[in-house]
Amino acid sequence: MRRVLVTGGSGFLGINLTRHLLGHGFEVSNIDFAPFDYPDCKARIRMVDGDIRDRARVDNAMEGVDAVVHCAAALPLYSEEDIMTTDVDGTRNVVQSALEHGVKRFVHISSTAVYGVPDHHPLYESDALVGVGAYGRAKILAEEICADARGKGMRITVLRPKSFIGPERLGVFALLYDWAYTGHNFPILGKGDNPYQFLDVEDLCDAIQLCLEGPEEVLDDVYNIGAEKFTTLREDFQAVLDEAGRGKRIVSIPVGPALVVLRLLEKVGGSPLYQWIYDTVFRESFVAIDKAKERLNFRPKFSNKDALIRNYRWYVGHLEDFSGKAGVTHRVPWKQGVLGLVKRLF
Repeated sequence: MRRVLVTGGSGFLGINLTRHLLGHGFEVSNIDFAPFDYPDCKARIRMVDGDIRDRARVDNAMEGVDAVVHCAAALPLYSEEDIMTTDVDGTRNVVQSALEHGVKRFVHISSTAVYGVPDHHPLYESDALVGVGAYGRAKILAEEICADARGKGMRITVLRPKSFIGPERLGVFALLYDWAYTGHNFPILGKGDNPYQFLDVEDLCDAIQLCLEGPEEVLDDVYNIGAEKFTTLREDFQAVLDEAGRGKRIVSIPVGPALVVLRLLEKVGGSPLYQWIYDTVFRESFVAIDKAKERLNFRPKFSNKDALIRNYRWYVGHLEDFSGKAGVTHRVPWKQGVLGLVKRLF
């Protein structure tokens, strides 16, 4: 399976996966409506400029590939219409095109957001799916499209990664990195003593490669992917403040009043945080990765602290590249809104 199409290849996961696959001898094609502005590998891949909602462009990108890694998605800060048409209709386009082009393996990147706000941990792949917000619901529907396509000549693996970080990742994590770099304490909801699992993007790329090269009998399945070593949100975030070296600390914020304010700010567009983040960040949040370890031979290399510090160092080293930029993808910082003013108090 050496010729791989990466959908959303210009995004944070897309570029990390492209570099990873090229480094392991794969040929890579990419479809994305965002420009692929990475000179280190641009000349080494086939680029198709297009939106996965455009079936004709998807068919063009699908020509000659052996496998697909479906990363493209509209993230939670997009409009509900964009989320549903991209994450559901776009996924249907990609799956159907892959089937018609005789693609043998298909890896769909889902999310642990499909579990909603759970009442127990760890979470297993067999647990109920309860999507919170348009993004969570869309990810569940996309998984159903993949499940329906199994048994039609293509092996389809669904990966549910925890929030993944690493080089090129900004988005909501840019809040933490900015406050650390500029010498501010960083607020978290509640005491911060809740175990909270993240994932390094390189470990996710390893898991994807295992799906591309592993035995067929393990592929038509769903796997949680996350860090094996993690502590509490307070301890892991404090590692970033310590790395910044400015003597700042994690500061607890009472959950009840903060949620009232954050919900109001989200409604009026004054905060970069959306419901799933602020409804889960003060709770335990971790998945069991036993199944991926046993069946895929997944062996994560990075702890939460490793991943966060690696991402922070990349952030500091590339400040000039994204200075003044903001948006709704993982490749740019999210607008801080009112939180940017609140920073002065910390």
